[in-house]
Amino acid sequence: MSVVPPSGMNLRGAVDLSSLVNRPAAPAAGDPATAGAPGAPAAGPVAVPSLVLEGTDANFGEILELSMSVPVIVDLWAEWCEPCKQLTPILERLALEYAGQFVLAKVDVDSNPQLTQAFQAQSVPTVAALIGGQPVQLFSGALPEGQVREVLHRVFELAAEHGVTSMAAAPEAVADEAGAEAPVPVEPELPPLHQEAYDAIERGDYDAAIALYKTALARDPRDQMAVAGLAQVSLLARLHGKTMAEIRSAAAADPDDLQAQLAVADLDLSGGHIEDAFDRLLALFPAQDPAGRNLIRERILELFEVIGQDDPRVPPTRSRLTALLY
Repeated sequence: MSVVPPSGMNLRGAVDLSSLVNRPAAPAAGDPATAGAPGAPAAGPVAVPSLVLEGTDANFGEILELSMSVPVIVDLWAEWCEPCKQLTPILERLALEYAGQFVLAKVDVDSNPQLTQAFQAQSVPTVAALIGGQPVQLFSGALPEGQVREVLHRVFELAAEHGVTSMAAAPEAVADEAGAEAPVPVEPELPPLHQEAYDAIERGDYDAAIALYKTALARDPRDQMAVAGLAQVSLLARLHGKTMAEIRSAAAADPDDLQAQLAVADLDLSGGHIEDAFDRLLALFPAQDPAGRNLIRERILELFEVIGQDDPRVPPTRSRLTALLY
């Protein structure tokens, strides 16, 4: 699902789960998790034992198959992790509230080392999505419920783009014995300026989105959603209209062209090669004049917002930048 320019959903890169996709043991015929297998029309809800599943190294092939029909949110957590105790209950509650729009798969990193490695979970909690059998990294660290809802909104948009639109049907999503109706899925609402910015991104008007996020920040400088949104759409704007070959050729033709090298760093990060992007920027730093050094510093700080301040690659990169500055 990585493209250039990337969509807002896959800016944080992708994870290679081929070792799990190619697991030789196939799910048993008629398993509820395989009801939406590739090639089968999505006719009605997909039966699952629960909207909140325990994902393990042994059963994750079935969960991958489920993601061909229903979006799956993967929550990598640990018993000893305090932020996990804040985030996981939010995800569980939203899985029930959305009543089958997605299935939550919880993965205990201490008990499932293969999945932990596959998702590159260097810290917990780490949250990813599975859409059509393909992983998309979402965020690391605990987020407030409002931001989690925004992420889910974008997951649903991406799932719709890829035809993953079935609903999951589980006992807890059906009317209870007293006759109570199942929760009605509620589409998450963004703040007005954020929604306008998101709509502008959808129609490819990145300049308008940038202006809207700047307006949101002028009204509330502490709006972290706007900070991250501005960083992401700025990256989209810089890559817009350029091909991968053009960007890399320009940088190779003139190694001293700082803008060309910055563009390659943008390209690397957008494709999930985050360490390569930061290594390139830090390697450029010593040879630059003060203006060039400041430009690189600002770009690195902006890219921190793109991947998320909780990303485990941020602290070592920040330390290396600090060492170069002082």
